[in-house]
Amino acid sequence: MVVAKCQKDGEWADFQVQPYGPMEMEPAATVLNYGQALFEGMKAHRTSKGRIVLFRPEMNARRMARGAERFLMPPIPEKLFLEMCGAAVRANADWVPPEGKGELYLRPLLIGSGGALGVGASPEYTFVIYAAPVGRYFSGAGARLLVEGSHNRAAPLGTGDVKAAGNYAPCFAPQKAAKDAGYSDILYLDASGEHIEEAAASNFFCVDKDGVLRTPDLGTILPGVTRDSTLHLARLMAAAGEAGLKGVKEGSVSVEDVLASSEAFVTGTGAGVTPVAHVAVSRKGFGLQDILRASHQDTKLSADFLTPGPVVSGLQEALRAVQRELRPDTDGWLWDAFSS
Repeated sequence: MVVAKCQKDGEWADFQVQPYGPMEMEPAATVLNYGQALFEGMKAHRTSKGRIVLFRPEMNARRMARGAERFLMPPIPEKLFLEMCGAAVRANADWVPPEGKGELYLRPLLIGSGGALGVGASPEYTFVIYAAPVGRYFSGAGARLLVEGSHNRAAPLGTGDVKAAGNYAPCFAPQKAAKDAGYSDILYLDASGEHIEEAAASNFFCVDKDGVLRTPDLGTILPGVTRDSTLHLARLMAAAGEAGLKGVKEGSVSVEDVLASSEAFVTGTGAGVTPVAHVAVSRKGFGLQDILRASHQDTKLSADFLTPGPVVSGLQEALRAVQRELRPDTDGWLWDAFSS
């Protein structure tokens, strides 16, 4: 792992590459008491040209910097962030799977590591990057999502758009309940209970009956790197008339929109572009009165989707072609961990 420390003055010391292991910390550390913590998720992978690259790490650096500002933490300078990412990849290069067989996942973690009993910012910060080889995030042909109506992940003016560690623990209980019922993950509604927001750890997309790719707009959801890349590739596909895609729209997505769609998928560093095979809506705990009154089902509403459909297949192939250098990287998305 790669570790750097910073005092309250905001000056980061030189980083150190050291064996993975426990970190010593005071019980009064603000990360333990007040949740002053941010993290990122990234993947290093081998390309068809034999290089080991990261995918758009500058976006992760900037997202963490925005989160640090929100949480009154000293931001990691982008240059230092990238240098530490490169050092982490090089130190773990033997763990990067062969091309197409998996990736090396990097977890940058910024925490308030200093002791401060009073409610306030930490006097010291630690930035660490550790790594682990990974395979597929979801198993099976496609994800099965349960729309979650009894819990909210985020709210307007909250921290849903920040990759804060504390955003994820509240997902554990509803996510476990969904998995126990046979679903892959949950799909959250916004605070109004009327529109789709995102899954527990991935962004959501669907292709409506008019052939338009729909996704919730930013605000309370996390601005995913894969989400942004997918939108860019989808706009190119729509402009070329590929896969029957008629357009791309960021904005409100209702449950009705999802259930009437021809395709659905989620995106994320872990998920990549994963097709959704099934979406179900429980009658309990939802403010979906119009839908429920129109339904004659006793327990839930649901929809099944082609997995993968033509749009999902096209996006998966386009993203894979860029990441593995099967086509020119015209947007400069690949960052070589050994030569950058």
